[in-house]
Amino acid sequence: MSSFDLRVLNLESEAQVVSAMTSLGVDPAGIQRMVGKAQSINVLVESVPCGAANILKQEMLSIGADAAVARGSVTCSRSYTDVLLMGTKKQLKLLVRRLPCQPFGLASIAQQLSSLLVNYYTPSAYLAGKDCRLTLDCPQVMGIINVTPDSFYDGGVSLAVDTALSQAESQLATGANILDIGGESTRPGSVGVSEDVEIARVVPVVEAIRNRFDIPISVDTTKASVARAALDSGANFINDISGLTFDPLMADVVATSGAGLFVMHTRGRPEVMQSDTQYQDLVAEVISCLRCSANLAIEAGVDVDKIAIDPGIGFGKSLAGNLEILQRLSEFHALGYPVLLGTSRKSFIGSILNQPQAEQRLSGSLATVAVAVSRGVQFFRVHDVEETRHVVDTAWAMTAGR
Repeated sequence: MSSFDLRVLNLESEAQVVSAMTSLGVDPAGIQRMVGKAQSINVLVESVPCGAANILKQEMLSIGADAAVARGSVTCSRSYTDVLLMGTKKQLKLLVRRLPCQPFGLASIAQQLSSLLVNYYTPSAYLAGKDCRLTLDCPQVMGIINVTPDSFYDGGVSLAVDTALSQAESQLATGANILDIGGESTRPGSVGVSEDVEIARVVPVVEAIRNRFDIPISVDTTKASVARAALDSGANFINDISGLTFDPLMADVVATSGAGLFVMHTRGRPEVMQSDTQYQDLVAEVISCLRCSANLAIEAGVDVDKIAIDPGIGFGKSLAGNLEILQRLSEFHALGYPVLLGTSRKSFIGSILNQPQAEQRLSGSLATVAVAVSRGVQFFRVHDVEETRHVVDTAWAMTAGR
């Protein structure tokens, strides 16, 4: 009996599928017909009426895929069920074409599924800000400059304008694509400062950096008045850890200025956010909140291509919750926005490695960056720019095209 060599090919993107087929000598027209068959995806559709769920399952079966529904859905002994669609990219695109003629609101599911597939498989090409644009053909490194006395790692380091300028120069020289200026500590348990204090800390640094360097500047604030002053002083982006929920005027300030926006998920203000880290479904809640934040921005007039999202590692999450988000980062791409990740020297890394001091946590921070690059994250907010740049570039070279 003849013996053949068999092995698994881990083909996670269209580019990898095309490359594998090209190396086999497959006809280009055949590649275009078959490329979607090698990419699998699972899509959860929540709270579907059982009549619609049964049609979804039958349609999936008819195209060679499948759908999982709750017990009792087939007999309609229950009113609603979640539906897990399990198929290839090509099968789900075929489902999109078949559903519009079906009843029970399935045309709406088809439209939403079509958008989800585009978002998931087509990463954002750029992020626009006020008077600038960041091209996302490779991951971007956001250097942290805290002009605070009490930040958890570098508090007090850059309080003076000259010191902040020196730090900005160093970060720019070692690979930063954007700088993030913060005038209020948001570490767990921290107490906020007044808007006047925050403006006095942030604005002189923004002005000095803008006058000296040609690099996009983000300001980390939850206060609309601080955001307005920073944008008037030359900032291009606002990084709001509250996802526009702490100050109802923030969305309007960002929209009217033409600034870019990073919205993050948190649960409560820093002084209380770690008091409740239990979730029924952590990733579902974070995604839902980020979608709401992005929608608030859009309703205020912020352009879609000026919005990025941040799942908020360490903000209202337990160690297990932080790790779950890191494991499931690719799911956030279905929202259709660039993803920012901030894990730099955070306490969950100390818990894993038994490193109580933030100064010890560089290697753990870099490990999270390497994994996140492979899961499509486009922005990394970090203290250690040079080391992160090296890891990002190496990981990107290994995974580019995924």
